Amino acid sequence: MPTTAENLSRWHAHVKAPDHANLWDMLHPDAVFESPVVHTPQRGRDIVFKYLASADKVLGGEGFTYTGEWLNAHGAILEFENTINGIKVNGIDMITWDEDGRIVHFKVMVRPLKAIQMVHQMMGEMLQTMAG
Repeated sequence: MPTTAENLSRWHAHVKAPDHANLWDMLHPDAVFESPVVHTPQRGRDIVFKYLASADKVLGGEGFTYTGEWLNAHGAILEFENTINGIKVNGIDMITWDEDGRIVHFKVMVRPLKAIQMVHQMMGEMLQTMAG
């Protein structure tokens, strides 16, 4: 059974060098994703994968940094920031892993409102591109 620190290390490696095959393997088949811009939880590996792969492109990349982390036995809260299109984005990723080290729950919160609105638009465009 991997520790939270080991699971977190895998996540940090993915953020530094996104690898979609690795991301898929990190997700539990019944994973749940909660977005700051969609009011219902997104359920299942397929949709969670699409959201996280899109977030890699929208929120990640140059300038993205985790500025703090808080851990417990099965999860972590990671504070992040980036500047996108001149807007400072600040938020948290709340990640929960199962006993096998797979992500079972991923919640993202973003602030300020201007950043949420921009992320909402950009994520919508990215998800449409992935679907098409």
